[in-house]
Parts: sequence; C-alpha cells; structure tokens
Amino acid sequence: MAEDSAPDDGTQEDDKVHALYDVQVEITAVLGTADMPISQILKLGRGAVVELNRSVGENIEIHANNRLVAKGEVVVVEDRLGVTLTEVLKIGQTLKQ
Repeated sequence: MAEDSAPDDGTQEDDKVHALYDVQVEITAVLGTADMPISQILKLGRGAVVELNRSVGENIEIHANNRLVAKGEVVVVEDRLGVTLTEVLKIGQTLKQ
C-alpha cells in the first residue's frame, strides 16, 4: 500500500482547518445605507440624522472581507451591541431585497 493512499482518519482534514484559525477576517455589520450628494453630506453637522434604507426590526447584512455572508439581528449584550446571525448564506446566494 502506498504512503499517500493511507486511510483518512480525519487528521489531515483537521490540520487543514487548523491552518485557518489564525487568518484575520474583517467582519462588518451593515445597519443600512443611504445615497446622498456630497453637497448634502457637507451640510451635515453634529446631531444630524441620516435616514437609512432599513426599518426597525429588519435584518441587517453581515459581511466578511466585504463579501455578504449572512444576515442577522442587532442585540444588546451587557452594555455593548452585538449581532445574532439568523441566516448564513450559501456560496452564490444573495439576499432578496
């Protein structure tokens, strides 16, 4: 029996996954977006409110390295904001607007 055809007991696969554990990924939770002309942005001052394209209670988008990967809900954890994932998107799947 050749060495490279040894039975796969999962350790090779585990090694491949462990190699990814230290890879840094930027996670972004998008509460909503707004399109504004620069002239309007320049007029914004402290306390200005910008209306976003989402409603209260609507799912937000979760991006990993600028790629949409999930949707979720904003939650409060002690005195900080967090996100609960409600749906993890499959490769090639997009959110229905």
